Amino acid sequence: MKVDPRIIRTRKLLMDAFVKTIQKKEFKDITIKDITGEATVNRATFYSHFQDKYDLLEASITEDILESIVKHLNHYDRLNEQTIVNIFFTLTEFHTKQRKEYFPQCKRSIESFYSIIEQKIKKELRELFYSLLLKQQPNMDSEDLKIGATVLSWGIYGASVDWEHNSSLSAEKYIKKALPFIVSEIKNFKE
Repeated sequence: MKVDPRIIRTRKLLMDAFVKTIQKKEFKDITIKDITGEATVNRATFYSHFQDKYDLLEASITEDILESIVKHLNHYDRLNEQTIVNIFFTLTEFHTKQRKEYFPQCKRSIESFYSIIEQKIKKELRELFYSLLLKQQPNMDSEDLKIGATVLSWGIYGASVDWEHNSSLSAEKYIKKALPFIVSEIKNFKE
């Protein structure tokens, strides 16, 4: 069934209004009236698309922020050094973009729901790594592959967060130093 383009436009309008509003106010202080005023729609329209501001937050993260990450991740067909480097760069670009574009004025706004973003990204990474490991190790136990995918997803994501918050190195230099540890784990996993 095809979705009416007006529904898609209105939903996008509300999500864009939310992103603009959160750049000005803390999430806890945002009201539905703030969002609908920015979007120039009424409350009924808001509630026909979202249950509340938390539902809108979840949709914004999933449909807007994560969509760009997932788009970059879905074209890998092998788990190798270059794939790891590219995924790391995708994550560091995301961290930089969210800091500069989505939440430039309200650092606490992003921190208040950072765990939602983190969980969703790690889930996407885990699914990606699992599918790549399954292609490369089709005879390996599924549970072992899931564990390996989880370790890789948390490791890569954790490295990108560490780079963002604790490192003075460029992303290129950081991953160059981290890569031997990750690659050795991948090689151990294959043996």
